[in-house]
Amino acid sequence: MSREEVAYIEKLVAINRVAKVVKGGKRFSFSALVIVGDGKGRVGYAGGKAREVVDAVKKATEKAKKSMMRIPMREGRTLHHDAYGKYGAGKVILRSAEAGIGIIAGGAMRSVFEALGMQDVVSKCLGTANPHNMVRATFDALLSTVSPKYIASKRGKRVGEISSRRHLAKQ
Repeated sequence: MSREEVAYIEKLVAINRVAKVVKGGKRFSFSALVIVGDGKGRVGYAGGKAREVVDAVKKATEKAKKSMMRIPMREGRTLHHDAYGKYGAGKVILRSAEAGIGIIAGGAMRSVFEALGMQDVVSKCLGTANPHNMVRATFDALLSTVSPKYIASKRGKRVGEISSRRHLAKQ
């Protein structure tokens, strides 16, 4: 039984040089933050640290592949509903968007959406521009999203029963 090799989208978000002071001077190493996704609704992130940049990126990529999670998307292109996420001082607001809007996001958040395969989303980051906190806050928001199918199954109903058409009800 062989497992299919999936083509992953890998995004390098940040590289930092880290110094450790030892008896003989300073030892330098590098830390890397990487986002990995399949472009079809699965995404993960991780950090890696090593003496060389290439090794740090490789470690982070392997960890990110192991930490991938599925995010529900509407029509395979946007969110089902608006979401709010927070990590440390970083806060993010994610809003679903109509077809053709594109990814309106900055820096680290954009990498998450591209790796996820999301095509239309509007987002705003508040509080900090630290890429580590932005990525974690974005994942906090994405993990809080749920699909109508999931909610319907939890309530023991059909999707049509829980999704109301407000504009039809007013007529």
